[in-house]
Amino acid sequence: MANPTTLTLDDISLLLVWTAIAVYALGFLAYATDLSRRSASTVTPHRMPVLAGSRTGPATGPSPEDDPHSTAAASDRLASDKASRYVWARIGTTLTTLGFVLHLGGTLARGVAADRVPWANMYEFALTGTLLIVAVYLAVLRRYDLRFLGAFLIGMVVLLLGGAALSFYVEVTPLMDPLKSVWLVIHVFVASLATALFAIACGLSVTQLLQSRRERHTAPTRRQIAPLEPSVAARKRSYLDTLPPADTLEALAYRFAIVGFVAWTFTLIAGAIWANDSWGRYWGFDTKEVWTFVIWVLYAGYIHARATKGWRGVRSAWLSIVGFAAVLFNFTVVNMFFKGLHSYSGLS
Repeated sequence: MANPTTLTLDDISLLLVWTAIAVYALGFLAYATDLSRRSASTVTPHRMPVLAGSRTGPATGPSPEDDPHSTAAASDRLASDKASRYVWARIGTTLTTLGFVLHLGGTLARGVAADRVPWANMYEFALTGTLLIVAVYLAVLRRYDLRFLGAFLIGMVVLLLGGAALSFYVEVTPLMDPLKSVWLVIHVFVASLATALFAIACGLSVTQLLQSRRERHTAPTRRQIAPLEPSVAARKRSYLDTLPPADTLEALAYRFAIVGFVAWTFTLIAGAIWANDSWGRYWGFDTKEVWTFVIWVLYAGYIHARATKGWRGVRSAWLSIVGFAAVLFNFTVVNMFFKGLHSYSGLS
Protein backbone atom coordinates (compact mmCIF):
# COMPACT_ATOMS: atom_id res chain seq x y z
CA MET A 1 0.00 0.00 0.00
CA ALA A 2 3.02 2.29 0.46
CA ASN A 3 4.11 2.27 -3.15
CA PRO A 4 0.99 3.89 -4.68
CA THR A 5 1.11 6.63 -2.04
CA THR A 6 4.79 7.26 -2.65
CA LEU A 7 4.34 7.34 -6.41
CA THR A 8 1.39 9.70 -6.10
CA LEU A 9 3.35 12.12 -3.95
CA ASP A 10 6.29 11.94 -6.32
CA ASP A 11 3.99 12.61 -9.28
CA ILE A 12 2.51 15.62 -7.49
CA SER A 13 6.01 16.84 -6.73
CA LEU A 14 7.05 16.58 -10.37
CA LEU A 15 3.88 18.31 -11.53
CA LEU A 16 4.50 21.18 -9.11
CA VAL A 17 8.12 21.45 -10.26
CA TRP A 18 7.17 21.68 -13.95
CA THR A 19 4.48 24.24 -13.13
CA ALA A 20 7.06 26.25 -11.19
CA ILE A 21 9.41 26.10 -14.20
CA ALA A 22 6.66 27.47 -16.44
CA VAL A 23 5.92 30.32 -14.00
CA TYR A 24 9.62 31.08 -13.62
CA ALA A 25 9.89 31.26 -17.41
CA LEU A 26 7.10 33.85 -17.46
CA GLY A 27 8.92 35.74 -14.71
CA PHE A 28 12.11 35.67 -16.77
CA LEU A 29 10.23 37.13 -19.74
CA ALA A 30 8.81 39.89 -17.52
CA TYR A 31 12.26 40.75 -16.18
CA ALA A 32 13.71 40.73 -19.70
CA THR A 33 10.90 43.05 -20.84
CA ASP A 34 11.73 45.36 -17.94
CA LEU A 35 15.36 45.60 -19.07
CA SER A 36 14.32 46.30 -22.66
CA ARG A 37 11.88 49.03 -21.57
CA ARG A 38 14.60 50.68 -19.51
CA SER A 39 16.56 51.25 -22.72
CA ALA A 40 13.60 52.27 -24.88
CA SER A 41 13.81 56.05 -24.50
CA THR A 42 16.24 58.86 -25.15
CA VAL A 43 17.10 60.87 -22.08
CA THR A 44 19.57 63.30 -20.59
CA PRO A 45 22.15 61.57 -18.38
CA HIS A 46 21.39 61.70 -14.67
CA ARG A 47 24.71 63.13 -13.51
CA MET A 48 25.44 65.84 -16.03
CA PRO A 49 28.69 67.71 -15.27
CA VAL A 50 28.06 71.44 -14.89
CA LEU A 51 30.72 74.13 -14.78
CA ALA A 52 31.06 75.99 -11.52
CA GLY A 53 29.00 79.17 -11.49
CA SER A 54 26.87 78.18 -14.50
CA ARG A 55 23.06 78.21 -14.43
CA THR A 56 20.67 76.18 -16.48
CA GLY A 57 17.62 78.30 -15.56
CA PRO A 58 16.56 81.73 -16.82
CA ALA A 59 19.04 84.63 -16.65
CA THR A 60 16.81 86.51 -14.22
CA GLY A 61 14.22 85.52 -11.64
CA PRO A 62 14.11 82.44 -9.45
CA SER A 63 15.30 79.09 -10.78
CA PRO A 64 12.91 76.12 -10.95
CA GLU A 65 14.70 74.61 -7.97
CA ASP A 66 13.64 77.63 -5.88
CA ASP A 67 9.94 77.08 -6.59
CA PRO A 68 8.50 74.54 -4.15
CA HIS A 69 5.48 73.92 -6.37
CA SER A 70 7.75 73.19 -9.33
CA THR A 71 9.90 70.88 -7.20
CA ALA A 72 6.85 68.99 -5.91
CA ALA A 73 5.48 68.59 -9.42
CA ALA A 74 8.85 67.32 -10.64
CA SER A 75 8.98 64.83 -7.76
CA ASP A 76 5.48 63.59 -8.57
CA ARG A 77 6.41 63.19 -12.23
CA LEU A 78 9.58 61.32 -11.26
CA ALA A 79 7.68 58.96 -8.96
CA SER A 80 5.03 58.35 -11.62
CA ASP A 81 7.70 57.72 -14.26
CA LYS A 82 9.53 55.29 -11.99
CA ALA A 83 6.33 53.41 -11.16
CA SER A 84 5.38 53.01 -14.82
CA ARG A 85 8.93 52.22 -15.86
CA TYR A 86 9.38 49.30 -13.45
CA VAL A 87 5.93 47.75 -13.77
CA TRP A 88 7.40 44.74 -15.61
CA ALA A 89 9.96 44.28 -12.84
CA ARG A 90 7.12 44.10 -10.31
CA ILE A 91 5.30 41.58 -12.50
CA GLY A 92 8.48 39.53 -12.73
CA THR A 93 8.87 39.57 -8.94
CA THR A 94 5.25 38.52 -8.44
CA LEU A 95 5.63 35.63 -10.88
CA THR A 96 8.91 34.64 -9.24
CA THR A 97 7.21 34.56 -5.84
CA LEU A 98 4.42 32.39 -7.22
CA GLY A 99 6.95 30.09 -8.85
CA PHE A 100 8.84 29.87 -5.56
CA VAL A 101 5.69 28.76 -3.72
CA LEU A 102 5.08 26.02 -6.31
CA HIS A 103 8.78 25.09 -6.24
CA LEU A 104 8.71 24.84 -2.44
CA GLY A 105 5.59 22.66 -2.61
CA GLY A 106 7.28 20.33 -5.10
CA THR A 107 10.40 20.09 -2.93
CA LEU A 108 8.42 19.36 0.23
CA ALA A 109 6.32 16.76 -1.59
CA ARG A 110 9.49 15.04 -2.77
CA GLY A 111 10.81 15.00 0.79
CA VAL A 112 7.58 13.55 2.15
CA ALA A 113 7.54 10.94 -0.62
CA ALA A 114 11.12 9.94 0.20
CA ASP A 115 10.59 10.22 3.99
CA ARG A 116 13.89 12.14 4.27
CA VAL A 117 15.47 15.44 3.31
CA PRO A 118 15.15 15.98 -0.48
CA TRP A 119 18.81 16.35 -1.46
CA ALA A 120 20.29 12.85 -1.71
CA ASN A 121 20.97 12.78 -5.48
CA MET A 122 21.62 15.21 -8.34
CA TYR A 123 17.94 15.81 -9.12
CA GLU A 124 17.10 16.55 -5.51
CA PHE A 125 20.19 18.71 -5.00
CA ALA A 126 19.21 20.76 -8.07
CA LEU A 127 15.68 20.99 -6.70
CA THR A 128 16.88 22.33 -3.36
CA GLY A 129 19.77 24.40 -4.70
CA THR A 130 17.64 26.35 -7.18
CA LEU A 131 14.97 26.80 -4.50
CA LEU A 132 17.54 28.46 -2.26
CA ILE A 133 18.76 30.70 -5.09
CA VAL A 134 15.23 32.06 -5.50
CA ALA A 135 14.70 32.24 -1.72
CA VAL A 136 17.88 34.27 -1.17
CA TYR A 137 17.04 36.53 -4.13
CA LEU A 138 13.53 37.27 -2.83
CA ALA A 139 14.83 37.83 0.70
CA VAL A 140 17.52 40.24 -0.51
CA LEU A 141 14.92 42.24 -2.46
CA ARG A 142 13.54 43.40 0.88
CA ARG A 143 16.75 45.37 1.43
CA TYR A 144 18.34 45.90 -1.99
CA ASP A 145 16.56 46.53 -5.28
CA LEU A 146 18.27 43.81 -7.30
CA ARG A 147 15.41 43.27 -9.73
CA PHE A 148 17.83 44.05 -12.55
CA LEU A 149 19.37 40.63 -11.74
CA GLY A 150 16.00 38.91 -12.18
CA ALA A 151 16.52 38.02 -15.83
CA PHE A 152 19.95 36.51 -15.09
CA LEU A 153 19.04 34.60 -11.92
CA ILE A 154 15.56 33.39 -12.87
CA GLY A 155 16.75 32.51 -16.37
CA MET A 156 19.52 30.43 -14.79
CA VAL A 157 17.00 28.76 -12.46
CA VAL A 158 14.79 27.84 -15.43
CA LEU A 159 17.77 26.25 -17.22
CA LEU A 160 19.13 24.41 -14.17
CA LEU A 161 15.79 23.21 -12.83
CA GLY A 162 14.44 22.33 -16.27
CA GLY A 163 17.65 20.50 -17.16
CA ALA A 164 17.56 18.60 -13.87
CA ALA A 165 13.92 17.59 -14.36
CA LEU A 166 14.71 16.35 -17.87
CA SER A 167 18.11 14.74 -17.37
CA PHE A 168 18.61 14.01 -13.67
CA TYR A 169 15.16 12.93 -12.51
CA VAL A 170 15.05 9.57 -10.75
CA GLU A 171 12.30 7.95 -8.74
CA VAL A 172 12.51 7.95 -4.98
CA THR A 173 15.03 5.40 -3.73
CA PRO A 174 16.28 4.51 -0.24
CA LEU A 175 19.40 6.23 1.03
CA MET A 176 22.77 4.55 0.63
CA ASP A 177 24.32 3.62 3.98
CA PRO A 178 27.02 6.37 4.01
CA LEU A 179 24.28 8.99 3.54
CA LYS A 180 22.31 7.91 6.61
CA SER A 181 23.74 10.60 8.82
CA VAL A 182 22.74 13.91 10.35
CA TRP A 183 25.58 15.41 8.31
CA LEU A 184 23.49 14.88 5.17
CA VAL A 185 21.08 17.51 6.52
CA ILE A 186 23.79 19.94 7.58
CA HIS A 187 26.54 19.49 4.99
CA VAL A 188 24.44 19.47 1.82
CA PHE A 189 22.04 22.21 2.94
CA VAL A 190 24.88 24.61 3.75
CA ALA A 191 26.54 23.75 0.44
CA SER A 192 23.28 24.59 -1.34
CA LEU A 193 23.03 27.89 0.53
CA ALA A 194 26.61 28.78 -0.38
CA THR A 195 25.84 27.99 -4.03
CA ALA A 196 22.86 30.36 -3.93
CA LEU A 197 25.01 33.17 -2.51
CA PHE A 198 27.73 32.54 -5.09
CA ALA A 199 25.11 32.67 -7.88
CA ILE A 200 23.97 36.14 -6.80
CA ALA A 201 27.59 37.28 -6.49
CA CYS A 202 28.24 36.00 -10.01
CA GLY A 203 25.22 37.86 -11.39
CA LEU A 204 26.43 41.07 -9.75
CA SER A 205 29.94 40.53 -11.14
CA VAL A 206 28.63 40.02 -14.67
CA THR A 207 26.60 43.23 -14.34
CA GLN A 208 29.67 44.97 -12.92
CA LEU A 209 31.68 44.07 -16.05
CA LEU A 210 28.95 45.49 -18.30
CA GLN A 211 28.68 48.64 -16.19
CA SER A 212 32.46 49.11 -16.11
CA ARG A 213 32.59 48.91 -19.89
CA ARG A 214 29.78 51.47 -20.20
CA GLU A 215 31.43 53.82 -17.72
CA ARG A 216 34.72 53.68 -19.62
CA HIS A 217 33.03 54.52 -22.91
CA THR A 218 30.77 57.26 -21.53
CA ALA A 219 33.23 58.99 -19.19
CA PRO A 220 33.08 62.74 -20.03
CA THR A 221 36.16 64.40 -21.45
CA ARG A 222 37.17 68.01 -20.87
CA ARG A 223 35.57 68.98 -24.17
CA GLN A 224 32.26 67.52 -22.98
CA ILE A 225 32.09 69.41 -19.67
CA ALA A 226 29.79 72.10 -21.13
CA PRO A 227 26.24 71.28 -20.00
CA LEU A 228 24.69 71.63 -23.43
CA GLU A 229 27.16 69.50 -25.38
CA PRO A 230 24.86 67.69 -27.89
CA SER A 231 26.79 64.42 -27.85
CA VAL A 232 26.32 64.08 -24.08
CA ALA A 233 23.11 65.96 -23.36
CA ALA A 234 20.96 63.50 -25.27
CA ARG A 235 21.76 59.92 -26.09
CA LYS A 236 20.16 56.53 -26.33
CA ARG A 237 19.31 55.19 -22.88
CA SER A 238 20.86 51.91 -21.88
CA TYR A 239 19.31 49.82 -19.14
CA LEU A 240 22.70 50.12 -17.47
CA ASP A 241 21.92 53.82 -16.89
CA THR A 242 19.28 52.74 -14.37
CA LEU A 243 21.63 50.44 -12.44
CA PRO A 244 24.10 51.24 -9.65
CA PRO A 245 27.67 52.19 -10.64
CA ALA A 246 30.28 49.48 -11.11
CA ASP A 247 31.98 50.05 -7.75
CA THR A 248 28.65 49.63 -5.92
CA LEU A 249 27.94 46.39 -7.80
CA GLU A 250 31.43 45.17 -6.96
CA ALA A 251 30.93 45.91 -3.26
CA LEU A 252 27.62 44.02 -3.24
CA ALA A 253 29.13 41.03 -5.06
CA TYR A 254 31.96 41.00 -2.52
CA ARG A 255 29.49 40.92 0.40
CA PHE A 256 27.58 37.97 -1.02
CA ALA A 257 30.81 36.14 -1.84
CA ILE A 258 32.09 36.67 1.72
CA VAL A 259 28.96 35.10 3.25
CA GLY A 260 29.02 32.32 0.66
CA PHE A 261 32.69 31.67 1.39
CA VAL A 262 31.98 31.31 5.11
CA ALA A 263 29.21 28.81 4.30
CA TRP A 264 31.49 26.93 1.87
CA THR A 265 34.25 26.79 4.52
CA PHE A 266 31.76 25.19 6.90
CA THR A 267 30.78 22.79 4.08
CA LEU A 268 34.41 21.75 3.66
CA ILE A 269 34.90 21.21 7.40
CA ALA A 270 31.58 19.37 7.83
CA GLY A 271 32.40 17.17 4.86
CA ALA A 272 35.71 16.20 6.43
CA ILE A 273 34.01 15.31 9.72
CA TRP A 274 31.37 13.27 7.86
CA ALA A 275 34.09 11.50 5.84
CA ASN A 276 35.85 10.51 9.07
CA ASP A 277 32.59 9.13 10.47
CA SER A 278 31.81 7.17 7.28
CA TRP A 279 35.22 6.09 5.97
CA GLY A 280 37.59 6.59 8.89
CA ARG A 281 39.61 9.44 7.33
CA TYR A 282 39.15 13.19 7.05
CA TRP A 283 40.66 13.58 3.58
CA GLY A 284 41.24 11.09 0.79
CA PHE A 285 41.77 13.10 -2.40
CA ASP A 286 38.46 11.90 -3.79
CA THR A 287 37.51 13.91 -6.90
CA LYS A 288 34.59 15.60 -5.17
CA GLU A 289 36.72 16.49 -2.18
CA VAL A 290 39.43 17.95 -4.40
CA TRP A 291 36.98 20.13 -6.34
CA THR A 292 35.33 21.33 -3.16
CA PHE A 293 38.78 22.48 -2.03
CA VAL A 294 39.53 24.02 -5.45
CA ILE A 295 36.36 26.12 -5.17
CA TRP A 296 37.37 27.18 -1.67
CA VAL A 297 40.80 28.26 -2.96
CA LEU A 298 39.25 30.20 -5.86
CA TYR A 299 36.96 32.20 -3.58
CA ALA A 300 39.71 32.67 -0.99
CA GLY A 301 41.83 34.09 -3.82
CA TYR A 302 38.97 36.32 -4.95
CA ILE A 303 38.42 37.70 -1.45
CA HIS A 304 42.15 38.27 -0.96
CA ALA A 305 42.48 39.90 -4.38
CA ARG A 306 39.45 42.11 -3.75
CA ALA A 307 40.99 43.25 -0.47
CA THR A 308 44.16 44.20 -2.37
CA LYS A 309 43.75 47.51 -4.16
CA GLY A 310 45.42 46.39 -7.37
CA TRP A 311 42.93 43.55 -7.88
CA ARG A 312 39.69 45.48 -7.61
CA GLY A 313 37.49 46.12 -10.60
CA VAL A 314 37.41 43.93 -13.69
CA ARG A 315 39.97 41.37 -12.54
CA SER A 316 38.20 40.63 -9.26
CA ALA A 317 34.87 40.35 -11.13
CA TRP A 318 36.35 37.69 -13.38
CA LEU A 319 37.57 35.75 -10.35
CA SER A 320 34.02 35.77 -8.97
CA ILE A 321 32.66 34.47 -12.28
CA VAL A 322 35.34 31.77 -12.56
CA GLY A 323 34.56 30.67 -9.00
CA PHE A 324 30.88 30.15 -9.77
CA ALA A 325 31.77 28.36 -13.02
CA ALA A 326 33.81 25.95 -10.89
CA VAL A 327 30.76 25.42 -8.63
CA LEU A 328 28.63 24.48 -11.66
CA PHE A 329 31.42 22.24 -13.01
CA ASN A 330 31.61 20.49 -9.63
CA PHE A 331 27.86 19.87 -9.63
CA THR A 332 27.50 18.68 -13.22
CA VAL A 333 30.71 17.29 -14.76
CA VAL A 334 32.30 15.95 -11.57
CA ASN A 335 29.08 14.26 -10.42
CA MET A 336 28.33 12.72 -13.83
CA PHE A 337 31.72 11.70 -15.21
CA PHE A 338 34.07 11.19 -12.27
CA LYS A 339 33.63 8.09 -10.17
CA GLY A 340 34.51 8.00 -6.51
CA LEU A 341 33.17 7.71 -3.00
CA HIS A 342 30.88 10.69 -3.67
CA SER A 343 29.12 9.14 -6.68
CA TYR A 344 25.59 9.73 -5.44
CA SER A 345 24.12 11.20 -8.60
CA GLY A 346 21.40 8.53 -8.69
CA LEU A 347 21.89 8.13 -12.44
CA SER A 348 22.43 4.66 -13.79
